[in-house]
Amino acid sequence: MQKNVLIIDDSFTTRRILSTAIKSLKLHYEEAKDGFEALQKLPTKHFDLILLDINMPHINGLEFIQYCKNSQLYKNIPIIIISTEDSEEDKKKGLSLGAQAYLMKPVQPDQIVETVKRVLAHSTLTP
Repeated sequence: MQKNVLIIDDSFTTRRILSTAIKSLKLHYEEAKDGFEALQKLPTKHFDLILLDINMPHINGLEFIQYCKNSQLYKNIPIIIISTEDSEEDKKKGLSLGAQAYLMKPVQPDQIVETVKRVLAHSTLTP
C-alpha cells in the first residue's frame, strides 16, 4: 500500500527539497504552506508521516503537533520536525510533544531520506 506523507512548511523552496526526497522513496505526498492548511488536509486522507516546520504563520509547528497528539484520529502519525530553530529548548520541546525526529535546516536530501526511512521503519501506524 502506498504511504502518504504530509509536508508542512511555509517555504516553497523547502517544500521542493522535501518533496524531491519523498518522491525518491516512491512515497505519495501532499503539501501545506502552514498549519491551518495542514489541518484542512488531515481529514482528506490517511497520512503515514508528517514533515513539519516550526516557524509558520497562523498555526505554528508546535501547536500543530499538540493538536495531532491530542486527537484520537491523528495521535499515532509520526512527525519529523525540520526547522531553523537550533536551540536545545526548541528541540526538547518538539520531541517531548511527540515528534520522532528533529532535523536542522538547511537539511540535505540524503539526511531526509535516511530519517524518513528510519521513522517509517519504526512506525506502528496502521490505516
